[in-house]
Amino acid sequence: MSRFAALFAFLAPVDAEPLPYPFVPSDVAQLQRLCPGLNVTAAIDAQTWSDLLLEPYADTLSTEVGIAGRQALHQRLTSGATDIERRTAALRALMADPAALVALHRSLRPLRRMEVEPATLLYETTPPRQPGWIRWAALLPIALIASILAVAWSPVAWLPAGAVLFFLMSLQMQYHQQVEAWSRQLAALRHVLAATALLGDAGRDGFAALAPQAQTLHKQLGRSDLTQLPGAAAYADWFALANVKHYFRSAALVFAHRAFLQQCYLACANLEADIALARHLLGRDDWCWSARSEGAGLALDGAVHPLMQQASPLSLDLAGKGAFLSGRNGVGKSTFLRTVGINLLVARAFGFCYATSATLPALPVHASMRSEDSLLDGESLYLAELRRAKELLAASRREVPGIFLVDEIFRGTNHLESVSAAAAVLDALASRALVLVSSHNLVLAPLLAHRLDPYFITRTADGALTLAPGVLAHTNGISLLADHGFGAGIEANAARVCAWLGEREVGVGAGDRVLFK
Repeated sequence: MSRFAALFAFLAPVDAEPLPYPFVPSDVAQLQRLCPGLNVTAAIDAQTWSDLLLEPYADTLSTEVGIAGRQALHQRLTSGATDIERRTAALRALMADPAALVALHRSLRPLRRMEVEPATLLYETTPPRQPGWIRWAALLPIALIASILAVAWSPVAWLPAGAVLFFLMSLQMQYHQQVEAWSRQLAALRHVLAATALLGDAGRDGFAALAPQAQTLHKQLGRSDLTQLPGAAAYADWFALANVKHYFRSAALVFAHRAFLQQCYLACANLEADIALARHLLGRDDWCWSARSEGAGLALDGAVHPLMQQASPLSLDLAGKGAFLSGRNGVGKSTFLRTVGINLLVARAFGFCYATSATLPALPVHASMRSEDSLLDGESLYLAELRRAKELLAASRREVPGIFLVDEIFRGTNHLESVSAAAAVLDALASRALVLVSSHNLVLAPLLAHRLDPYFITRTADGALTLAPGVLAHTNGISLLADHGFGAGIEANAARVCAWLGEREVGVGAGDRVLFK
């Protein structure tokens, strides 16, 4: 460390925990989009990410986590971890030594100072083209000083002095935006190198070999100590183009060492993600390590949703067939589907889940739970549901089809066509993959009995939820009319219409043979 750097380090304020920078979701998703070698076929799509509420869940993991760790967490949640055994072992080791965990979290503090996401620069951005005049840039301040000194002999010397000064100012204005944007990007990369060097000096596995080059490159990418003096940088920039020359010089260094910078970034990002997960688990007691199952079978005992406070645990064991879920309005069918979905993805990504015990497959998950109409796109609810159903059917034809979670399919058309279309689509879907579907259309249960085993969710007298085999016997849609003050007349008429419709459905005949071929 130079004398100037040591002086400023001594005078600097106490290093406080950086405030989290408000990165948008598209920034967090950049590493997943750009990093080569990811299992794209295993990645979940945007609607599944939204339907399973993975954005707020990822936020719970991201307390005091920089953009690097957030990107690594997003990448694993989206595509799964390819080295789950090694990741799980690293997570166990971090949790076994809380003191070392705190020290590592502190060592990664430079990563939490980044105000731009680096993945775009590291994997996508092309290097800037150097202008021809850059090789003569060192002569410009010399020419300016010489012409100013020449004024003592002739006032005419102000003309070349003004010309040189005008040229310097023009270049400064021309490159101002690029230089400012690059300064923020370069600061982010230097934070990565600083964290890599700190971890290497501390003897962290995987970083010791990177630390020497990281320290050297960190120094090379910085500006001279003289420019750190108050006011010196402004004079150097305006009269010697110091910032513009540093822009092109440092850009050449970055792109020459981009493979090394990628290695450092991924190492830091994955370590920060592991630290975040360890800190998260140490603060909870409603989780377990997940075992891997073969095929599409799954077993969850006492599963809960991590975003719910005081959630009622439910258990499910599916060996060969999927599940048809029924239950009264508001009992938690959609929440249970989300509970299964998020635990499947968390187990695939991190090796644990929120349950008493679990044996889950490492398969992609596809959800259809919140289809909506779109005024801007001119798409009705039913058209949106049809589009999503086609996407699910296409996904089921892949080599690894995955697991499908469907909530209230085809709400956007009349009851008769809704049941007919739902039965046909779900039959085709369940013939190729494991399907869990919830619906208030109970007639679907016998229609799909050859594909899906029926289960119903109910609430006990003490308020706990239970999941049992069978189909809901008594619905509550009409009784809720009275509970919400619609009046006895409306409730009675609704009950008469319901009875009439029920008689018509029963008169059609048993539905358990309709879809058999």
